[in-house]
Amino acid sequence: MTWLRALRKTARSGVRVERAPLEPLVALRTASGVAIVIGVALWLASPSVAASSAFGAFAAGMATLQRSWRPRPVLALVAGAGLAVSTFLGYLAAAHPVLFVVLLAVWAFLAGMAWAMGPTSGMVAAFTIAVMLVVVTLPTSVLSALQHGVLIAVGGVVQAAVIVLFPIRRWGRQRDALADAFAAEADFARRLRHDPTAPFDPEALMTARRAAKVSPRQARRRPGELHGNRALAERIRPVLASLADPVVGAAAEGPERDRARQVLAMAATVLDAVARAIRHGAAVRVPDDVADVLRAPDPDAELTGGARRSATRLVALLAAAIERAEGSGPAESTATAHLLRPSLREGLPLVARAVRRQMTAGSPVLRHATRLSAVASAGYLLGGALPLGHGYWAPLTSVMVMRPDFTQTYERGTARFAGSLVGVSAATGVTQFAHPGPYTSAALAVCCVALMYLLLPVGYMVAQLCASGYVVFLLAMTGTSGAQTVRDRVLLTLLGGVLAMAAYALFPAWETPRLRDRLAQWLEATAGYGAAVFEGYADPGRPRTRAVRQALLDTRAAGAAWDEAVFRADAEPVRQRGMSRTAVRNADAALTALGRAGMLMEAHLPPADAAPLPDVARFVAALRATAATAAEDVRERRTPDFAPVRAALADWQRPAAEDRMVRRGAELLVETLDELEEALRPRAEARRRPADGGPAPAS
Repeated sequence: MTWLRALRKTARSGVRVERAPLEPLVALRTASGVAIVIGVALWLASPSVAASSAFGAFAAGMATLQRSWRPRPVLALVAGAGLAVSTFLGYLAAAHPVLFVVLLAVWAFLAGMAWAMGPTSGMVAAFTIAVMLVVVTLPTSVLSALQHGVLIAVGGVVQAAVIVLFPIRRWGRQRDALADAFAAEADFARRLRHDPTAPFDPEALMTARRAAKVSPRQARRRPGELHGNRALAERIRPVLASLADPVVGAAAEGPERDRARQVLAMAATVLDAVARAIRHGAAVRVPDDVADVLRAPDPDAELTGGARRSATRLVALLAAAIERAEGSGPAESTATAHLLRPSLREGLPLVARAVRRQMTAGSPVLRHATRLSAVASAGYLLGGALPLGHGYWAPLTSVMVMRPDFTQTYERGTARFAGSLVGVSAATGVTQFAHPGPYTSAALAVCCVALMYLLLPVGYMVAQLCASGYVVFLLAMTGTSGAQTVRDRVLLTLLGGVLAMAAYALFPAWETPRLRDRLAQWLEATAGYGAAVFEGYADPGRPRTRAVRQALLDTRAAGAAWDEAVFRADAEPVRQRGMSRTAVRNADAALTALGRAGMLMEAHLPPADAAPLPDVARFVAALRATAATAAEDVRERRTPDFAPVRAALADWQRPAAEDRMVRRGAELLVETLDELEEALRPRAEARRRPADGGPAPAS
């Protein structure tokens, strides 16, 4: 993609306004925290003190609205404390320009490295820089700066107190995440009725797992319907796929296929009912005919073989899901049954390791931190050198739009300029012509922040429009708005956006060259998942549940990283892709099918007293060894060779009747590896193979 096309695409995406569900009560509660802080500060102190504390409450509110499963009050307190420290240190250095620039560079670098801990940490860290740039212009003494810092922290405390005193839909986000997981499986069941090989997007299950991580205190207070249901959802997924699959499940055509479709329709109905019950905290309501099937002693008499086993297990899992959704199922009694979130003391070593892992030359987070540090310093110096006044608008814009990847940086840069142009123009026009007093400006600022909190899901441009008005009215409250015109603010905003975009163009961290490495990681993880599943057949007596589960999680994480890399690479202006788009699509399809083969076999893992299968053990050993070699071939731009896996399958002795399903699953896995091998074969080599007398490419 050329630079012109990439810029045009990101610009359109940045100014797009989306239809999204709004949360007016949450927005009203968060805005009320800002209003309380501003009102009390105006009553007891001065407009400048009110502005400082309002910035703290504003940023703390923004932190609580980020997508995080941490308790909202904790995020507000952390944001307020970080803002207080950054603001006080900034004021101490503000009287010495060189020292302040050094402090700004160091703080910006640390804020950029905060992205190693996740997007929420990165966003909160960026707010500390932005607020520091504005607030350090307000105090007049060290004591005053200390007071302002304390008041900013108080703003975070107020936001936390408002959340505690006025809870809105307790455990609502966790309920929605778990309900979305069941709804995704209901949709999966419906699609399987018409397409037995339909893919399943694990994003909903991944989100539900993140939402299920709780502290020991939260685990004791969690509603009963949120206990254990996520694990049930995980177990239902492979059973649905194995029932529909014509290789290991119901026959492709005939009465058995018709019955399988009926069972899948019933499963979709039950899963939707469970999702609604969890979301709203109500009883599960299913039609009478579906309830009769769940209570029947032998609901799947029309099915045979693997299809019957899958249907019987599916009915049992659905019945358990209904019981747990109503809070009547067995609940975990020990702390080890929960996904425990590490405490603050336990989390510090994890944070240190996450940051250390990013301290490499090719790390996008380290590059982002370096860019952010350089741009914030350059923007501050350039803004101060220009005869426009209040030059902090330039670095403020830069730090708020910059992200570790090209797409988000350029999207947000365009959206911020467009939103700032309208928001600053409108708000400055009001202050210039209406000359509102401190209380009127405060009221207008609260209205702007309430709209911003409400419209945040709609798009960054709309949110930035409201945020710009909020800043302008706060500064008007302190009496500093008349010194700066609309033109000056817009030009400085444009300068900050240009600096951010230029920094990424000069020192990028493209995803495109890393596509092969992401693909190799996904290959290793997916092959490892298949090997872990087949090891359960090779040695049934050895516990495999934890190994299979961990392998599945690794596969999901690697697949999500690959999907994100492909999405970003498609928008990057990089000509040397390393992989053609056709190869990307074909490799994606092959590895998705490889993961599906493992999922089908996971649904039929044998009991511990089943007989071991030595042929499967040799097949697994060949798969693990070949996958490691193939992953290295992918990284080195060589065509992977899965001949050892094919040979291990060819040496497989004729299985007994009850083991034929295992052989069919292994054949399906080898077919997907053949497809991957062909997808990564250079075109010239693929054309030569038939002419050289080799086998024809796989279809």
